Amino acid sequence: MPIDIVRDQATFSRMGAEWNRLLSTGVTDVPFLRHEYLALWWSTLGGGEWAEGDLCVVEATDDRGRLTGIAPLFRTPTPEGAFSLRWIGSREISDYLDLIVAPADHEAFVEAMLDRLEGEAWSVLELDNVLEDSPTLPVVEAAARKRGWPVTRTRTKPCPLARLEGGWEGYLARLDKKQRHELRRKMRRAQSHPSGIEVRHIREAGRLEMEIEGLLGLMALDSAKAEFLSPTMKEHFRGLARTGGREGWLQLSFLLAGGGPAAGYLSFVYRNRLWIYNSGMDPSHLSLSPGWVLLGHMIQDAAEAGMEAVDFLRGEETYKTQLGGVPRTIEQLVVRR
Repeated sequence: MPIDIVRDQATFSRMGAEWNRLLSTGVTDVPFLRHEYLALWWSTLGGGEWAEGDLCVVEATDDRGRLTGIAPLFRTPTPEGAFSLRWIGSREISDYLDLIVAPADHEAFVEAMLDRLEGEAWSVLELDNVLEDSPTLPVVEAAARKRGWPVTRTRTKPCPLARLEGGWEGYLARLDKKQRHELRRKMRRAQSHPSGIEVRHIREAGRLEMEIEGLLGLMALDSAKAEFLSPTMKEHFRGLARTGGREGWLQLSFLLAGGGPAAGYLSFVYRNRLWIYNSGMDPSHLSLSPGWVLLGHMIQDAAEAGMEAVDFLRGEETYKTQLGGVPRTIEQLVVRR
């Protein structure tokens, strides 16, 4: 398995088509691993989450020069003056990350990757946000221990998933009786809002770029999210709207009450699933339960469109399980040497 490390921006930028081809057959195919998503992330270092870093993308190829494995890594200094290797995408704004490799090549690629990385300068390999059922967790753990490297594996955050088999009515039937009643009640009550409500879904590239400002405005009404939205993070979200609109995997949804936005959600539409990513609410419309109402309409529209599931992504918010999310977790794997 020929293996190399990509360190320069030009080579990384040219990998897009082959990268996404391999991702579509890989052990984990999620929007956060798309080349265009990670290229955007790298351009802002996660919206400013990281102060500095160097590309350290491990790639394997076959005898025809086609990519067969990718470890999307970068190297960044640690507070102790050493270096850590992390996923490109780590950690706060990319919910799921992993190796990009077909199942049949997975173990061989991990062995070759660790052999190649043995000659690099690093003290810790920190792999965050890996879904609990990913084969990467046990395979990297076993390969690292075989080399005598200490490994820590930790469950970090829940990421509930709601199935949509049977359409909207099938989804509702799987909810707890109390939550089913609450969701229906809130959606019916919103319809009687004196100024009327409207739900809008936006997926067109040009409109996404314009309308993302409305979501950023709603997010800034929450003090914690206002602090999160640094100038660099806003730049990242604007780039996400531009990139996701161009590639066709992003959706912006608004609940309008009296003609103005009461709630907004930014979601991925990818591999026949709706991935609920980020949101903003206007507290002046709190009595309308705008978050629940908009989510209800989004789930209904996804179910009626034949989507297979709604992924609520990372987070411990109770509404995710109340709205039918079945518990799953992500894990962190840390290898030291």
